[in-house]
Amino acid sequence: MHEQLEILVSEGRLKRGAVAKEGISNLISSGKARLEDAKNAYLSDESRFDLACNADCSLSLAALQRTGYRSNYNRYVVFQSLKHTLDISKESVRILGAAHRIRNLAEYEGGTEFNEQTIEAIIRAAEEISARLPCPRDGE
Repeated sequence: MHEQLEILVSEGRLKRGAVAKEGISNLISSGKARLEDAKNAYLSDESRFDLACNADCSLSLAALQRTGYRSNYNRYVVFQSLKHTLDISKESVRILGAAHRIRNLAEYEGGTEFNEQTIEAIIRAAEEISARLPCPRDGE
């Protein structure tokens, strides 16, 4: 069923894990809250960028964990897995990969190679992921 994800497991880039509904629900709630905060134009671009990237990561991790897989702490692999977990558009996966590179540059080298268009694109990707995930409910 998840042949491509199993290949990533065999390469050591993903691992199988039990589905923890509460953890998934928490990731979805956190991702959706960060997504809403990222839309706040009164925040600095840096804050909005961080919030949007973290929203994408939380939501993407939830999608991966719903299918019974976990990451080995590699955001890029988590984003690439979206093609197989939620059938996310190639454009959104491309945007998330670029955002990951920009985030690492900002985080580790102090770069700020993003603008309003970049932030809006990352927010749109998070909205696509969010729309394909179920709303978290108590006990679900």
